[in-house]
Amino acid sequence: MISLKDVKSILIIGAGGGLAKLTASLIAQKFPEISIHGVDPRDTDFLVRKENIKYQRMKYTRGNFERLFREKSFDMVLHLGRLSHAQSDQASLSKRLDLNLMGTSKILELCLKQQVKKVLIMSTYHVYGALHDNPVFIPEDYPLKASIKYPELRDVVEMDQIATNWMWKNQNQIETIVLRPCSIIGPQIKNTMSQYLTTPYVPVPIDFNPMFQFIHEFDMAKVIIKCLDRVPTGIFNVAPDEVISLRDAKDHLGVPYLPAPIFILEQAAKIVKMAWSFPDYFINYIKYSCIIDNSELKKHIGEEFCRFGPKETLELLKLD
Repeated sequence: MISLKDVKSILIIGAGGGLAKLTASLIAQKFPEISIHGVDPRDTDFLVRKENIKYQRMKYTRGNFERLFREKSFDMVLHLGRLSHAQSDQASLSKRLDLNLMGTSKILELCLKQQVKKVLIMSTYHVYGALHDNPVFIPEDYPLKASIKYPELRDVVEMDQIATNWMWKNQNQIETIVLRPCSIIGPQIKNTMSQYLTTPYVPVPIDFNPMFQFIHEFDMAKVIIKCLDRVPTGIFNVAPDEVISLRDAKDHLGVPYLPAPIFILEQAAKIVKMAWSFPDYFINYIKYSCIIDNSELKKHIGEEFCRFGPKETLELLKLD
């Protein structure tokens, strides 16, 4: 199994995201001999500036990725560039499908062709779906049901399936890790959950109070680095042991919210959409718990891989 001590160069796809910037900074600090190349279609003015980190503003097209892999050699590739539904105001469904599905397939094809040693792909716990019959702790081999009720999650599920099928097919040629983290929150993360927790007067169900797992952005970045260094090929849920209820989380943050029965929540959500994107599928995630099992990851990186508990993580979210 390859470790970071054997690595000379790393490609980070989605380098403009908050988690990617934090991960790149930690790798650069701990392994100054590694050359990090980050690509992102977004503006790169506010990225981490270190001698061993280089950024390239690049549209995610088939031709650009082919050119990148032709001109440069990488030992590891971190695919953190999944286009999320929190960005749906800037991106159409067809654009998400093109990047998340076609783009991922092309990146994996190029990794194999260029003999990259290790690939890490960021998926999400959303692929399991928030359903009333979910087990208390969802293992990695549980069926991916997210797109059954909400077709808008089809690209998320299919991207995960593309990655995992490719991983097992090529496991003897390249090490591949697929991570399914719980809700990642922190001052640099601008996802749907962070927005929902911090936006005043969002609707919160009074007849449901699901449990959540939150992992701080710093803990998630450290998990990524440990996976690159210690974890073999496989699929791994990423979540802390502790859980917290939705209403306790909102109360702890001290952000006012609108208590509402679940049956009028969808109508209330339309009002919220004026301020930020409220995906339709998110209704189920604030109705039913979707708690993931972290035991497989612990086998490789140890029991205590999270520095922050849920309340500390929420406290740090206030720093935004």
